[in-house]
Amino acid sequence: MIEILQPGMLASVQDLGRHGHRRLGIHPGGALNTLALSTANLLVGNPSGAAGIEITMGTCEIRFAADTRIALGGDDIGATLDGKPVAACWSIPVRAGSTLKLAPMPPESPGQAPRHSMRTYLAVAGGIDVPLVLGSRSTDLKAGFGGHLGRALRKGDQLAIGHAGPANAAVGGPAFGMRSPRWSGLALHEDENSRHVTLRVLPGPEFEQFTQASRTALWTHAWRITPNSNRMGCRLEGAPLKRKHSRDMLSHGVVPGVIQVPPSGQPIILLGDAQTTGGYPKIGVVIDADLWKLAQAPLNATLRLEPCDMQGALAARQEQQRYLDSIGDTMAALDWSRATLYRK
Repeated sequence: MIEILQPGMLASVQDLGRHGHRRLGIHPGGALNTLALSTANLLVGNPSGAAGIEITMGTCEIRFAADTRIALGGDDIGATLDGKPVAACWSIPVRAGSTLKLAPMPPESPGQAPRHSMRTYLAVAGGIDVPLVLGSRSTDLKAGFGGHLGRALRKGDQLAIGHAGPANAAVGGPAFGMRSPRWSGLALHEDENSRHVTLRVLPGPEFEQFTQASRTALWTHAWRITPNSNRMGCRLEGAPLKRKHSRDMLSHGVVPGVIQVPPSGQPIILLGDAQTTGGYPKIGVVIDADLWKLAQAPLNATLRLEPCDMQGALAARQEQQRYLDSIGDTMAALDWSRATLYRK
């Protein structure tokens, strides 16, 4: 078991999502940064889709009741294990009674805002063992099902850990790490203030319905992520986007990454917990391989949207998969080395 001593602003059990139920109005949900959760899971010997804990913006404290192995996905988040620093993308053995603490990173210099990542993911060898609901262990915070009792984690909650199979049985082995996405060709494209993120975008079905000035503004203006953002979507603030002709639209299916433009002209980028249908025009869609960048961007960060075509989107997805495959290959090599050592 692990015990939640302090959940921070928002922590919940998440896996890679609840797919295949849009016809019932059930969104996929799951980890908003699937790359971070997948990376952390692979580093502890889990399948990439095992359930972990998504921790959002703030201090979190967790105690482990048994020996295990953990990894954190995301950026530097000021994590410590029994007072010793823990870096993201490292696989760390944990002893029973140990306490993991996460806190926002302090400013690099006076006057700067604290450095922190929006979301951090904790993977534990064996995964978080909560019941499957419609094929997923993710928490649907809106509908109140899945995860742990269908809600966000609270102080005092205890979560069972699943059985650690052969791939993660050596929980007491040495710590080891991998290059994070930031240092593996999948960088956030931040500026020197760590507040600028570039997202690649495919033109949406209603792209041509917008004025030429608005289409130009989409690519050339900076967009601020407003505090009125959550797991449903990121509300942006910038130059109002206007259509050539105002007309109502029938509701239609939408997916994470879609950029909707309501009458205010201020775009909304949908995330995993967004509704499954909507009636606002879709000026674009953030490519799947870049959604993790948006999930990590802090509130008030500025975005730049960059045009992309389908070939580029597919290439980006393949690049991301190669990164995950490299972790899997490394883990397989470690398992082979352990097996050889044990035979001797």
